[in-house]
Amino acid sequence: MNLRLRNIVKRFDRHLVLDGVSLELDGARTLVLVGPSGGGKTTLLRILGGLEHPDAGEVEINGERVVFTEAALLRHRRTVGTVFQAFNLFPHLTALQNITLPLEKVHGQSPIQAGETARQLLARFRLQDHAGQRPAELSGGQRQRVAIARALSSKPRLLLLDEPTSALDPEMTAEVLDMICELREEGRNFVLVTHEMGFARRVADQAAFLAGGRIVETGPSAQVFDSPAAPETRAFLDKVLKY
Repeated sequence: MNLRLRNIVKRFDRHLVLDGVSLELDGARTLVLVGPSGGGKTTLLRILGGLEHPDAGEVEINGERVVFTEAALLRHRRTVGTVFQAFNLFPHLTALQNITLPLEKVHGQSPIQAGETARQLLARFRLQDHAGQRPAELSGGQRQRVAIARALSSKPRLLLLDEPTSALDPEMTAEVLDMICELREEGRNFVLVTHEMGFARRVADQAAFLAGGRIVETGPSAQVFDSPAAPETRAFLDKVLKY
């Protein structure tokens, strides 16, 4: 994954959320975004996915500039898989239908092709026995696994994960984190926002610390977590890793 962010600015009304964010990555597989709540991590992730428009700045992924017009964004979103902390599954559809519907309606697959893809992914993530169940009948970990399977179903060039374990208890958290580790071993490109610092250090090639709408520090994961250069990064990690 090659990623270029140049002076990204985003405001919501008068609130400045991203204040000139710039970042350059070459050949990274996994990028983790960490930092205090309200620092701009989720907003930056949504801009990468084409779900928010920056007020200024440029985004380039693998040499292609993201154009923030509706027609161009529709094409861009088809190349990105996004997993939200609240699952965002259709409550009236089964696990199988939650995967097949976007494949048919957004990606133009036939019902037979979409069904085959969905069943393969459900089996891959040990969910084949739950294909006919609706989200309310699944555990939190199972719902998040369905959401990840849906995000992967279109074979995206980039997977975006926004706090995928924040709504889960510890056992379900471990279940989902194990799956993300498997995806990393498969060579998937993804950007992850998480408060799970130990997991972030383990899974990421590169880490970026965001605070106050700016990237304070970026570098190899081990360097950022073990020997942070910026005082703000050190203070944050000392606090969150204290217990």
